[in-house]
Amino acid sequence: MFPFKTSLNASTLFPYKLNVVEQIAIAGEAGYEGIELWVSGIESYLAGGGTAAEIREALASHNVAFVNAIAFIKWADQDEAIRDEAFVQAERELRMLADLGCRAAAAPPFGDVANVSLTDMGAHFARLSALGREIGIDLYVEFWGRASNLSRVDQALEVMRASGLANAQMLLDPFHMYTGGSTVDDLKGLQGSQIGIMHANDYPTSPSRETITDAERVFPGEGIAPSKEIAETLYAAGYRGYLSVELFIADFGSQTALETAVKGLQTLKETYQVAAE
Repeated sequence: MFPFKTSLNASTLFPYKLNVVEQIAIAGEAGYEGIELWVSGIESYLAGGGTAAEIREALASHNVAFVNAIAFIKWADQDEAIRDEAFVQAERELRMLADLGCRAAAAPPFGDVANVSLTDMGAHFARLSALGREIGIDLYVEFWGRASNLSRVDQALEVMRASGLANAQMLLDPFHMYTGGSTVDDLKGLQGSQIGIMHANDYPTSPSRETITDAERVFPGEGIAPSKEIAETLYAAGYRGYLSVELFIADFGSQTALETAVKGLQTLKETYQVAAE
């Protein structure tokens, strides 16, 4: 039996130009247990005349949990005025997400964070998390491999520690581990409870680590990522949460959206399977 829960990040379906309700339907038909939707996609659907009730109905009818939202909030920007504006944005978006039954939202190093200390970042994350708790949404510290700051696993862990939150969690991603220079060894000190969600993807030998882009990610198992070791490390840490297929491939050729989603699920389960206890 596969030991983790399965999720699809809506980015994987972006080439098909589906709205969020259609993305949910594909995830459900393919057999995923959860989905990560993008705030921008939700807002576009609502602005085009769609309703929150339709999104909730799609999630319920397809038996898909809304496990995480991809948001871009300048919660850690060095400019106080920009941060204050970001928290206004955060409250609006988090309330919208809570209304849809979303469980969590990503908090990446979006904005001007190059000169923000990890200690200060921790304080800002504590403020964001407090807002989330008030609304009913968890926030996950997300590192970006190419970010000017908060680009590695150890830095995300330091932000979590600096926040003073006993239950702080991070979002893991093999591609960002690779581009930021993190290794599987960096995961070995983590407890499963410190991981909010894990993105699942892979990367080829070429282009190089220094030049590879998101668009060149590949399906799990089709590249050189130490996926099996990552899976075993997560499992040993006690993690049993979601692995979410997140790709940014621009063109899948003649492959349909459902075929792409099914392939993602199959490669996910094959690649991240661990030996039975």
